[in-house]
Amino acid sequence: MNNGINVVGLYVDDQDAALAFYVDKLGFRVHTDVRNGTYRWLTVQHPDQPSFQLGLFAPGPPVHDEATAQTLRAMVAKGAMPPLVLSVADCRASYAALKAKGVEFTQEPVDRYGSIDAGFRDPAGNGWKMIQAPQNGK
Repeated sequence: MNNGINVVGLYVDDQDAALAFYVDKLGFRVHTDVRNGTYRWLTVQHPDQPSFQLGLFAPGPPVHDEATAQTLRAMVAKGAMPPLVLSVADCRASYAALKAKGVEFTQEPVDRYGSIDAGFRDPAGNGWKMIQAPQNGK
């Protein structure tokens, strides 16, 4: 029986920098941080979604050879990976709070189709959209 998605992974070039960003700036919590040799399984979770983990994974062995890892790091750095979406109750207030913590935004809050969204990137280059749902729920 399928119980749903538990972990979604992101490629990051520096797991320590990613961990600091997601915990110190976005308010996520460490779920798992274990090592097997040079491989590190590192996941964080949003405090309001304890059953879901975001994996912060470094491209490389044992999953990728060095050429593939280098390509993946370059793609992430260019912002070529699909963006993630963070739901917020108040986009403008969240923007101000995260900006005060040092999050660098690629787009200030904009009204679009009844919702409000802003964009930012993590230290590796992964893109995020921060979205406030329309007031009427549509």
